Amino acid sequence: MSRKTTLRETEKPKKLTRAQKKEIDAVLRKYKGDGKPRTAQATIPYEAIYPDGVCRIDRRTFSKCIAFEDISYQLAQPETRTAIFEHLCDLYNYVDASIHVQLSFLNRKVDPVQYAKSFEIAPQGDDFDDIRAEYTAILQKQLASGNNGIVKTKYLTFTIEADSLKTARARLTRIGLDLLGYFKTMGCVAHVMDGQERLEVLHGIFHPDGEPFRFDWDWLAPSGLSTKDFVAPSSLCFGTAKTFGLGGKYGAVSFLQILAPELSDEMLADFLKTESGILVNLHVQAIDQTEAIKTIKRKITDLDAMKIQEQKKAVRSGYDMDILPSDLATYGEDAKKLLNKLQTRNERLFMLTFLVLNVADTKQKLGNDVFQAAGVAQKYNCSLVRLDYQQEQGLVSSLPLGINQIKIQRSLTTSNVAVFVPFVTQELFQSGAAMYYGINAKSHNMIMLDRKQARCPNGLKLGTPGSGKSMSCKSEIVSVFLTTADDIFISDPEAEYYPLV
Repeated sequence: MSRKTTLRETEKPKKLTRAQKKEIDAVLRKYKGDGKPRTAQATIPYEAIYPDGVCRIDRRTFSKCIAFEDISYQLAQPETRTAIFEHLCDLYNYVDASIHVQLSFLNRKVDPVQYAKSFEIAPQGDDFDDIRAEYTAILQKQLASGNNGIVKTKYLTFTIEADSLKTARARLTRIGLDLLGYFKTMGCVAHVMDGQERLEVLHGIFHPDGEPFRFDWDWLAPSGLSTKDFVAPSSLCFGTAKTFGLGGKYGAVSFLQILAPELSDEMLADFLKTESGILVNLHVQAIDQTEAIKTIKRKITDLDAMKIQEQKKAVRSGYDMDILPSDLATYGEDAKKLLNKLQTRNERLFMLTFLVLNVADTKQKLGNDVFQAAGVAQKYNCSLVRLDYQQEQGLVSSLPLGINQIKIQRSLTTSNVAVFVPFVTQELFQSGAAMYYGINAKSHNMIMLDRKQARCPNGLKLGTPGSGKSMSCKSEIVSVFLTTADDIFISDPEAEYYPLV
């Protein structure tokens, strides 16, 4: 009798207090999503960004960021491309297991009206202002045919753990100088970003429309605000499984399943060719060399044990013991090849997470952008899969802060990671008194160059007869005459330029 009473008493549900109910509801909203917009304070994961560019993610984790420019890789000669690839492998081999590296490639739209004004030819009050207006209209029409309305930026974020901010600053400075040396050997212009630059990048990700960033460090103390308040969007909504809301827009984060037996160095470039707003992130985590070799040896031992079991089964069943399951034979050969690479070549083992963030104005446009990116992955025998119920973690992992909350990883060697070459072709698009020099053969963008800003402003045009040397010179003379107040001297014994003058 007493046993039954005790059982019934334990089965009775306990009454929860109002505070406990609120706490449970908050946890459910965090993990399941309630479909309601929320502020970005909880989603932006860092604790503080300092003016020198150091970001404190939590008590022991710190990061710094390097912005680097593009170089001409796709159009370079084979020996030049090989040299860049080898330097990139050296950069990855420099990173040990205590350094987490994140490569971020951001395609961000800018205001087309303001962008067109950046190379508008100002009137000079003479008889040729109508020609200047017509020439400006031609350039603006040429701008619309390319994708110069999208600014492409590249960042490398490196993260370490340290006991104090002072220790972290010293080590991050040392790592930053070493990484800048590797970029310099590749002929790439790079610099370590300060705090304001990092905040501007975060603001650009959270405000895809190109809203101007206004911030000053002196504003923090009087206002009582933090740096998060200056970069956060109006709202974030993570109520659905495969999309999220970002300040009136829609976003989706996908990960790349690497299924191809061979990787191409043009895959990353094809992702970045898209004219939509896209953010590609590569999280690279090195594995200690000794631990990697031990792990592979253990796997080979396990495969050998499975092979022995299959051979015993074959003997008991009365058929040839050399007949093994194809998967077992294939995995055994691949593991031995990988072990040979790590032991005999200058190769290390890395864990790679490849994320793609798309942001669009409507759900339909977002679906089309994701489908286009998935087509690029399919071209190289890979697949792009949307994250299920991990969109918030995917957005956090897509910010150039050095945090990876997505545990979908693929182990690759140094050369396989370096295949994702972060360079396509160098763009020449200067503002001010820049002149039009044609279209980039690889990116199809306008080439706008002010030769006075170049290291060597001199020029020499060579070509076969009829290839357009004289026409090119005449076009440049017209550009100089319309955009600048410079004097033009022409030495022309055959009077070919007389009608132009």
